[in-house]
Amino acid sequence: MINRSSNLPFSSRQAQTCIAIVLAVLLVATRGNHIASIHSLPGGSWAVFFLAGALLRPRWAFFALFALAVSVDFASLTLERIGDTCMTPGYWMLLPAYALLWGGGRLYSRIHVERPGTVLRLAAVMVVASVLAYQFSGGGYYLLSGAQPDPSVAEYVARVLHYLPQRLFSLSVYVAAAAVMYAAWRLAGRVAGRSAHVRGA
Repeated sequence: MINRSSNLPFSSRQAQTCIAIVLAVLLVATRGNHIASIHSLPGGSWAVFFLAGALLRPRWAFFALFALAVSVDFASLTLERIGDTCMTPGYWMLLPAYALLWGGGRLYSRIHVERPGTVLRLAAVMVVASVLAYQFSGGGYYLLSGAQPDPSVAEYVARVLHYLPQRLFSLSVYVAAAAVMYAAWRLAGRVAGRSAHVRGA
């Protein structure tokens, strides 16, 4: 039975604001090669949109984050941190790709349960959302960027097998970190509640 009272996303406005700020900072800090990026961290864009779907209530937050991502990319282009080859018609396939990741996070928020077994649900949703999202992000670039004069199914499959695990790994790292923090927050809440109950007894 799903415990609806503990399901995601968070209802507190303060929590929503804090999460939005953290996700925005993560997006800026790990995206591309602009001046503020942290090169030692894996790219966090996929995780940002997945976690935003799971944790943020307003739908407009998706468009705000996408606008932020586009702004960072165009700033990187202006600063010549990335080349023109990144900004092709295929670039805009990121919109449906990120929407699928957001949708995956939103789906997980609806099936989340306060039990360890929820990790299996989370993993399944992440894998499916990642596979679908890559067909737009990687597939869009492959077909629409003009960088591949003679695209083929075999070459595309090889690219999927090479790049998709990397994207899934980066997504998993950040989502796992978020899951640990969420578990710690829930545990602290339970401990505080028991302490209050003991004092009031």
